[in-house]
Amino acid sequence: MANKFKKGDQVIVITGSDKGKIGKIISILNDKVIVEGVRLATIHKKPVGQQLGQIKKEERSIHISNISHVEDGKSIKIKFVINSSGEKKSTKKDRVSKKTGKKIE
Repeated sequence: MANKFKKGDQVIVITGSDKGKIGKIISILNDKVIVEGVRLATIHKKPVGQQLGQIKKEERSIHISNISHVEDGKSIKIKFVINSSGEKKSTKKDRVSKKTGKKIE
């Protein structure tokens, strides 16, 4: 089955403490995704050798069911449309917005 989400997609968080935040998908791991600027955690690094200690903000993963594609600042549903070319008898699935019919790249 084709996955609805791909790396680089613009998504919105639909549930949880970060509800309403919009960001791009950085990575996908099975049913978890890491979204840019969402679910930030503070990481304290100890000094090692010559390197100084640091405090960093880092994104944590969220479940794939808690995000949705975004269009004009609102969440949308998508559908898969099968395009077939007559020459080579090849088919290709495209992700399309159910609301506007625009193809999602």
